[in-house]
This record gives sequence, C-alpha cells and structure tokens, in this order.
Amino acid sequence: MSNERLIYLPLGGAGEIGMNAYVYGYGRPGKERLIVVDLGIAFPDMDTSPGVDVIMPDIAWLVERRDRIEAVFITHAHEDHVGAIAHTYDQLKAPIYARAFTSNIARRKMAEHGHPEDAVTTVSAWPEKVAAGPFSVGFLPISHSIPESSSLIIDTPEGRVIHSGDFKLDETPLVGEPFDPDLWAEVSKGGVKALICDSTNVFSPKPGRSEASLGPEITKLVQKAKGMVVATTFASNVARVKTLAEAGERAGRSIVLMGRAMKRMIEAAVETGVLTDFPPTVAPEDAKSIPRENLMLLVTGSQGERRAASAQLSRGKYQGMEMKEGDLFLFSSKTIPGNEKGVIRIMNAFSEQGVDVVDDSDGLYHVSGHANGPDLERLTSIVKPQVLIPMHGEHRHLREHVKIANRNGMAGVLAVNGMMVDLSGNQPTIAEYIDTGRTYLDGSVQIGQMDGVVRDRIRMALNGHVVVTVILDDEDEPLGEPWCEIKGLPEIGSSKASLVDVLEADLGQWLARAGAKTLRDDDKLHEGLKRTVRNSALEEIGRKPEVTIVVSRLS
Repeated sequence: MSNERLIYLPLGGAGEIGMNAYVYGYGRPGKERLIVVDLGIAFPDMDTSPGVDVIMPDIAWLVERRDRIEAVFITHAHEDHVGAIAHTYDQLKAPIYARAFTSNIARRKMAEHGHPEDAVTTVSAWPEKVAAGPFSVGFLPISHSIPESSSLIIDTPEGRVIHSGDFKLDETPLVGEPFDPDLWAEVSKGGVKALICDSTNVFSPKPGRSEASLGPEITKLVQKAKGMVVATTFASNVARVKTLAEAGERAGRSIVLMGRAMKRMIEAAVETGVLTDFPPTVAPEDAKSIPRENLMLLVTGSQGERRAASAQLSRGKYQGMEMKEGDLFLFSSKTIPGNEKGVIRIMNAFSEQGVDVVDDSDGLYHVSGHANGPDLERLTSIVKPQVLIPMHGEHRHLREHVKIANRNGMAGVLAVNGMMVDLSGNQPTIAEYIDTGRTYLDGSVQIGQMDGVVRDRIRMALNGHVVVTVILDDEDEPLGEPWCEIKGLPEIGSSKASLVDVLEADLGQWLARAGAKTLRDDDKLHEGLKRTVRNSALEEIGRKPEVTIVVSRLS
C-alpha cells in the first residue's frame, strides 16, 4: 500500500460565495507537494467589516508550507478568484499560471503592487499542460460571464481530477469559447477520480439560458426609449457589454464607456484578442455635443457601489453627463445578496429625477454566468466522476449538490473551508481539519479577523466613544478636574444637562472619593474611571460607550 496521498483542501470559497482559494497536494502525509487554485477576495460590508477595503482568505497554512508550493493556477479573472494574488505574492512567491486574458488582468494587479509581472506565465488552452511537481495541469475552456474561463484538468499519480472553476453550459456565449460537450467527454473517457464543481445555482430548476438570447430583447428596449439610455452590468462581463453596445448601435446610438473598470476590461479583451469587433465608442467629453436621444452610456456600478459611475449619476453628474426626466436606466445584472440596499438607493434616486429604471425582474435582460441544477447534472453525466465535491457555494448549496450526486449513484463529499479530503484509493475520507479564517486589507495593512481591530471599530460605531483625561501631580493628587471628549454620542442626556458636564461631574466625585492606593495604581484608576463613565452614560443616554482613559502624571 502506498504511503503517499492525494489531498484537496479548500481555504476559501467552500461554504461561501467569494474569496476562492483551493489547495491540491500529493506525497507523504505532511510532506505533500502543493498547487494552489485561485486566490480571490470578497468585499466588506458596514455591518461586519466597517472600513475594510477587501477580505482575503487566511493563508497561514500555505505560508508555513511555502517551500512545498509548486505553482498557483488562476481559472479566470473575476475578483473572487484573482483579486488576492498581488496581496499574497510576497508571502508565497510561487509562479502563477493563467490564460491570456486572465494573465493580462493579473499582471496589471502585480504591477500596481510593485511585483514582477513576469511572475505570471500565460498558458494556452488544453491540450497544453504545465508540469508542477507531481501534477500536470491543463486549462480546459468552459463558458462563463468573463472571457477565457477555464476548468483545470489536474493529472496526478492517483488519477485525473477536474476542477470546474465557475461555469455555465453556453454553446453560444458571443465572447469566449462555447461549451464543447464532445471535448469534455474526450477528456473524461479515461476515468475521472474527482470533479470539484461550482454549486452557485444548484437550486435553479431550469436549464440556464445563453448569452445570445439577450440581444433581441435589449435591442427592442433601447429602440423604444425616447431619451438617453444608460445601462450597467458587471464590467468583467465583456460579452454583456458587447451585447449592450451592439443593441445601442442597432438603435442608432453612439456608445460611451464610463467607469475605470469598464474601460480596463474592454482594453484587456481587445489586447488579448478575445474581443475583435466591439462597436466604436465616443469619449465622454465628446458625447456632450451629441443629442441625448442618440446616446447610450455603458457604466460601472451594477451592485450599487457608492463611487462607481451609476451611483455618481444618481447623485448628479459624472464626467459631465447627467440623467434627466424621460431617460432610461437598465440594470442588465443580478443583484448579489447583500448589495440590495445600495442598488435600491440608486433606483430611488433615479426615480426622483424622473428616470425610468428597468431591472431584470422579468428575466429578459440578464442571464447568469453559473450552471443551473439541470446543467450541473448534465456536466456530471458527461464527466462521470468517482467522487463529486461541491465548491463555490454556501453550505446549503454544497449540501444540495451532494444530494444530486447521490441521486445519480456517485459519492458526494460535503467539504467546507478547512476540511482536508484524502482522495487516495477508492473511498474519499476527511483527513484532518485546518484552522481557516479571513484576512482584512485595512488601508495598506493586512490584519487578521481575530486581531480585534475591526471588532473595536464595530463597538465604537455601535456605542460611541468617550475620552477621559486626568492629570495627577507629583504627590498623586488630582490636578484640576477631569475632562471628557465625546464622539458619536448625544450632547444632551435625560437630565437635560450637557452629557459632558454630567460625566465630568461624576468623574470628579469619584476621584475625590478615591483613596491614595487607588490613585497610585494605574490599573485601578483606569478601571474606576471607565466604570464611572459607562454607568453615568447608561443612566443619561441608555448606552454604555467605549471609553479611553488618559492619565498624565507630573513628576
């Protein structure tokens, strides 16, 4: 019996949507050579991570084993798959492989952070392979909502593993390669040990629709519009941006791209040859001289991002353009759960301007980039893996996907972040559990989820903050009265007096009663002053604020 094993370990993206990071390893337990698939980010929210710029998987387990990492492979250029490569490069220093479009985006990220762009190597589609220690890895084209998405064929001494990446089964995707069932059958005919598979849309009961189905409906909508038309979608969905632009062109409108991400993605698609016939565009400054009814703006901000073009237009002007009564605004996108408030805020702001807002509630103007339930069953029936392991989904998605596997007579393993699966032999097992978590990029510094920085920020946001300053003379006696500064608290409490005055009076009384032993002991002094502030504030305003005590001793 071999003493080597094949392992699969999700560090992010399994049990959540976003922040993807998956590890495969082969070798003796604890000595495996490793490859990493995707290093992505998630985005913060004010409730759980205020002030944070992006959220990344905790890669401490990988960093401890960096000398065993052969390579990092990126399946596609969405932020939740490629967004962390530059943030983690200093810690891992592993070569990065991706296809041309993804490499273009990845190199831009590396350059922005001062890392060598040649750390990213461009790989052609299957059948080209990359040798990485005991692994041989190839990029198998699959359709998705961004160009050149790929599944990975990972050949190992234990057999072939297929990592699906994000995908849909679209045979007419307009941009990028169509799904090729014959190619998938060909790469699967020798047997597939495990299919690690996207689970995002497992609950959607109908087969997914093609990107090509949208053009006629969007064209009809634009042709009927009387004023200026503005449309937003994910900037990375180059096929959708092209669909929208072509609809505008057919309606006799000039196309304007607005928003840095939109321009960057189209540039990358043109540079890498995946986009060859995009309609001509007009610069925003030149658009001002074109009649409104002859304009179509394609803008960023489909998820309600406050600084994106959509939000800025909803608040007034953006790059000299503004919406007016009778204009049309189209959301050609799905709102990601958690982003509803921002999107609705924009919709209402446009409504107040007299703008007609159209979203995808009737299903005419957007199709998902992920495979629905029947599509997942179709792919599984083509691949016929020994084992199916769902990923890229919340726990409920993974669990439902395992049920599909079991219904189709194959083993399914529900593996969430931190669960290491041993794929050796004929029966997968959970080998061990790894501590996983999140790392926050907070300004220019990376902090741990449990470091307390964000927790303290949340507590200050919820409770307000009081700074107390006390001066003691060289005999440890109070010099004057203590004074307070408040932030995020009402100025007047229930006694109708100034909150600061009440706090300072109570602190003064406490200090007057404090014994010499307490006044000499910083810990006891801090504890008593803090307790006094919190109790007084609770009585005055019904809340206990966060308190900072500053004691200055004159010697």
